[in-house]
This record gives sequence, C-alpha cells and structure tokens, in this order.
Amino acid sequence: MGRLAEELEARLARLATSEGTELLAIEVVGPARKPTVRLVLDREGGVSLADCERVSRQASVLLDAYDPFPGAFTLEVTSPGLERKFYSEQDYVRFAGQPVRVRMRPTWPQSRLIEGVLVARGQGVVRIRDREGTEHALPEEEVFETRLAPFLKLEPPRRRHHGRTIR
Repeated sequence: MGRLAEELEARLARLATSEGTELLAIEVVGPARKPTVRLVLDREGGVSLADCERVSRQASVLLDAYDPFPGAFTLEVTSPGLERKFYSEQDYVRFAGQPVRVRMRPTWPQSRLIEGVLVARGQGVVRIRDREGTEHALPEEEVFETRLAPFLKLEPPRRRHHGRTIR
C-alpha cells in the first residue's frame, strides 16, 4: 500500500531499540480506507508477548501523534515467527546453513519454489543446496521472498528395493 514518513519510521525504530528489540520491518498493508501498520520485532532469544505489548502501547501513541492516515488504521506488533521472512542482507549471513524456502518472481523461467539449505548470498546470487545436493545459484533480482523453513525435511527421499529401504 505505502510507507510511513521517514521521520516516523526512524522514531518507531528508536522506540523498538529503547525496549530492547530490533524493528525488522514496517509493513503498511490492506485497503487505503483502513490500513494495517505491522511492526515486526526481533531480539536475541526471541520476542515475548510483553515486548510486543510495550512497543504496541508506545507506538500507538506515536502513530496517533503523527496521524499518518486520514481515517482509522489497525496496529499490529509481532515477532517474525518460526518461518521468518528475510528482511535484510544480514539475515542471509545470520541464517547461513539453515533450511530455507525461496520463492522466485513470476518472471523466473524455472521452478518458482526452491527449498534447501542456505549456503550463502553474495556477488548477486543466493546459493541454496537442495536435498539432492544440487547447489542452485539464484540471481538476487529474481528472488521474491526468502523464509526460514525449520520443518523442511532435507534428507533425500527413501527408495525401496526388494523390500529394503535404501538411502
């Protein structure tokens, strides 16, 4: 939908930091007549409900003071969750070696969903090793979204041969 004024975004980031959290993202979504402002917080060891409540109370006052929308809006303060979306280049460094799910843009000519272990990101590509061991070099400009996939099964599929399981 849109963005908030830079000054307001900077104040929301400082607010989150003052509460011991990091503001990963500010998302403004939904219809223009009643948008939702979503603040995504993180912290070492995870974000608690109490963290979200403290930031929500203060952010609500700040948003009311700036009055960024002509009508009503909804404020959501949340953690990134287990299947967290990657918001920055630092996420690719932090979660290297972890299972991920990468969605490619509609213009990508091959499979639009690549699952595997994040190898690295650099020199314009995101490298993913799938469960068969194939490494995919995905052009950054074609990556739509990367998320952690903690429940992804990465071992190769089992094959049955004469009644015995083979790996």
